[in-house]
Amino acid sequence: MSQKTINVVAAAILKDGKYFCAQRPEGKSLAGYWEFPGGKLENGESSEEALVREIQEEFASEIKIINYVNEASYDYEFGTVIMKTYEAELVSGELLLIEHQNSTWLAPSELNTLNWAPVDRPAVDILSKK
Repeated sequence: MSQKTINVVAAAILKDGKYFCAQRPEGKSLAGYWEFPGGKLENGESSEEALVREIQEEFASEIKIINYVNEASYDYEFGTVIMKTYEAELVSGELLLIEHQNSTWLAPSELNTLNWAPVDRPAVDILSKK
């Protein structure tokens, strides 16, 4: 049985040398895991367009993408997630938690202290070495 493929994008939002990390809410898939925020691509959207839209929808904030980090995939029970991660900076807004239960700002050397969703771990490994 072939699993469905889910294309997603994520933003490692950088401010004052720290990255924004968000915790998935109870009741959603991967509840309690930490992630770089983002979401699914819609038809006809580029990765960059999807990411800007998702951060606007989930955090009422505007970002500017500054750097491509990596692409990673992970086979979950519900499908294979292929995720592109980008570094971004906050242009406007306060990153309000609309869909997440918790958040924190961590220096690159602190990123490995959280329990990250599996597909986020390769980006965490790259960014933690900065």
